[in-house]
Parts: sequence; C-alpha cells; structure tokens
Amino acid sequence: MGTTTAQQWKNWMAENGHRLLLFARGWAPTRQDAEDLVQDAIVRLWNLQQDKGRTGPPDLPLAFSTIRFCGLNAHRSTKRRRRREESIIYLNDFEDVWLDPALEEDEEALLLRQAVQGLSDKLREVVTMKVWGGLTFAQISEALAISPNTAASRYRYALEQLAGEMRRVKEARHGTGS
Repeated sequence: MGTTTAQQWKNWMAENGHRLLLFARGWAPTRQDAEDLVQDAIVRLWNLQQDKGRTGPPDLPLAFSTIRFCGLNAHRSTKRRRRREESIIYLNDFEDVWLDPALEEDEEALLLRQAVQGLSDKLREVVTMKVWGGLTFAQISEALAISPNTAASRYRYALEQLAGEMRRVKEARHGTGS
C-alpha cells in the first residue's frame, strides 16, 4: 500500500519547508512571522487541494505563490494597523542565519546576505526562489505571474548588482585595485 496523505505532506514539508521559510523571510519582519506565513500558506494549500479533490501536496511554484499572496495580505493588514494605531515602524530583523547555519561566522556570507537584502523586492524574491528555492525560471514565472524571460532578466540583473556590491565591499576593505 502507498504512503498516506499525511505522510506525503510530511515528506513534502521535510523536502521543501526550508525553501518555503526562506522565501517567507522576504515577506516577514521576523523568523516567527515567516513561520506564521508558511503555516497560513500550508493551510490554504491543504484546503485548495481538498477543494480540487486532490489529497497530495501541491506543486512547489503554487506553494511559493501562496506564500507571496499570504505575505501581501499580511503587509496590507500591517499597513492598515499602523495607520490606525500610528505606531512605530517595524524594521526587518534578519539577525538569524538564513543562508546556511554553517556559514554563520563566515564574513563573506554575512556580506552576501546584506547585499541580497539590499536588492529590490522583485529581484530578491527571484534570487531566493532560484538559488535557495531551486525553482526553474518557468516555475518562478508561474509563482510570480510574470513571463519566464522577465524572471530570467530579474535574476541576471540581481546577480550583476550582487557582484558589483561584493566587488565594492572588497575594494573598500582592501583598498582599490585588487
């Protein structure tokens, strides 16, 4: 007999959970908020699969798209709440390691993380989905509702910006003309 639905979802989460959480970090100010986004997305995906008469987990691009949707909703809610309450602006808390725990002390990894965070939202989400999410440009285009060429173009542009930023940082640290 095959695996149960619960086991299929557990296996799918074990394989893809870290990718989804990393992507959610781009939409959430803290790791805990990102975990909440992933959880909200998984519940939505579960219900969507049930509505379609499917029992297994969804395709990965749909999961990324759902997290993006949940992130947009969360941003709208936060924005409205801020206006109502006139509260302080929450800054992103990216102190925890989201690249690889083994690289926590690696100075270049920290510089790269800062450079990635400096990218525009559109560029950062494509880089995250491609590099850490393992998606193809076709899957990214499906998740973000853009053309595959646009996804590829954003990726190339982001890499150019990251390379330039890393070059500037190294030159500033070691003097010009490396």
